[in-house]
Amino acid sequence: MTHHDPLKQLVLVRHGQSEGNVAAEAAARDRLERIEVPARDPDVVLSGTGRDQAAAVGRWLAALAPEERPEVLWTSPYRRARETAEIALDTAGLDIPRRVDERLRDRDMGITDKLTSAGIRAAYPEEAERRDWLGKFYYRPPGGESWADVAMRVRAVLTDLAHAEKHQRVLVTGHDVVLLLFCYVAEAMDEEQVLARARDNALGNAAICRLQQDPDSPTGWDVTDYNLRDHLQQENVSVTDEPSATGEA
Repeated sequence: MTHHDPLKQLVLVRHGQSEGNVAAEAAARDRLERIEVPARDPDVVLSGTGRDQAAAVGRWLAALAPEERPEVLWTSPYRRARETAEIALDTAGLDIPRRVDERLRDRDMGITDKLTSAGIRAAYPEEAERRDWLGKFYYRPPGGESWADVAMRVRAVLTDLAHAEKHQRVLVTGHDVVLLLFCYVAEAMDEEQVLARARDNALGNAAICRLQQDPDSPTGWDVTDYNLRDHLQQENVSVTDEPSATGEA
């Protein structure tokens, strides 16, 4: 890429509140060991609030200047992310090409899927101990992925977006940890920094981040906006920041 090439702009949107998020919140509130999700993780749908949040994203997209609106969608194959994109684009009146990419799927939790922290400690105390020792970023549950594993997927997607995607403005719909790691890569954060952000400024449902390609940046990208949620408040739509239904490992 040269300085004369058009620069990519990414709009990253976390999916709206899902029925799985609601179940996870209930499990945490009631101090349960298992999250009673209504379907397997790829098939979990949006809640009513989540659909309202997705529509608010669509109105935010519609309000952008024509030269800022997305030209193409890249989305996780998981239903809650696809639904968020579909509702947002329909609300915005944007008919753009759509690409499903499995690298944007949510983190695989392996044997800890659907377990709360209390549930992991009860069912797999040795895994809870190993997670405490390794830390959240590098711990990989058996059969699952660590945050570092997901970051490798994200790096591959960013490479394709930079060099293979012909459109300049890209809408990406996905999941909290995945989109957080887009920002981690773009900002060259370290383990401590990304975990602090996850703890203190976690991505809310239907929150928006924006990345701008920058040939002068060490990573090739800048984060120009993080965790925008004004579009929800302006529409009087509930602002939610709920855990994943896949568990807390």
